[in-house]
Amino acid sequence: MAPSRIAQTALYQEVAERLRQRIFAHELLPGTRIDEQLLTVDYGISRTPLREALKVLAAEGLVTLRPRRGCFVTEISEQDLDEIFPLMAMLEGRCAQEATKRAQPEQIAKLEAIHRQLQRFAGSNQIERFFEANQEFHFRIQEMSENRWLRQVIQDLRKVLKLTRLFSLSIDGRLQQSLAEHAAILAAIKAGDALRAQRLMHDHILAGREALARIQSPQELVS
Repeated sequence: MAPSRIAQTALYQEVAERLRQRIFAHELLPGTRIDEQLLTVDYGISRTPLREALKVLAAEGLVTLRPRRGCFVTEISEQDLDEIFPLMAMLEGRCAQEATKRAQPEQIAKLEAIHRQLQRFAGSNQIERFFEANQEFHFRIQEMSENRWLRQVIQDLRKVLKLTRLFSLSIDGRLQQSLAEHAAILAAIKAGDALRAQRLMHDHILAGREALARIQSPQELVS
């Protein structure tokens, strides 16, 4: 029996990525019902790839499938944040520990370059660009850990956190505090102090949750 051909990227995966980006950009807000009929017209596709795409997003926690009611963009509650952040702190702390043990000079140099960006963006109060560089800083540490299972779980949780629509960095004083926390983590990694890097990363993640808790209006929640 002749082997079947390997298809190019499945259509549903492309649809899932388009919807994922619309959710992250908050074009589709938390609690919004996904209009399947409208999307099939907009994308020029049938219901089958759309529904497969929604299953993918449901598995990632980005949408919620409700029997007989339809599909909705997931809403993140205060309880969700209280449950996710300690888990993130534990996982990213472990990541920092493993990254420190495996760190190579060129990898540390890349982290230093990203930290210089953080300093520049903090100095000019460019919150969104600081946030992007912050994401890159964390991603580099995850890569350095060389633990694909940790990276996968962390990235899945970070996707869910993108559903919130609030920058903890917008809280007065948090930008400089975050910058100092990154500097301390970088210093621990450079010093080869794996346990200190783990503790500092753990505390850094929880400090982000504490900053979010100081925001009074959950409806204004962005990341």
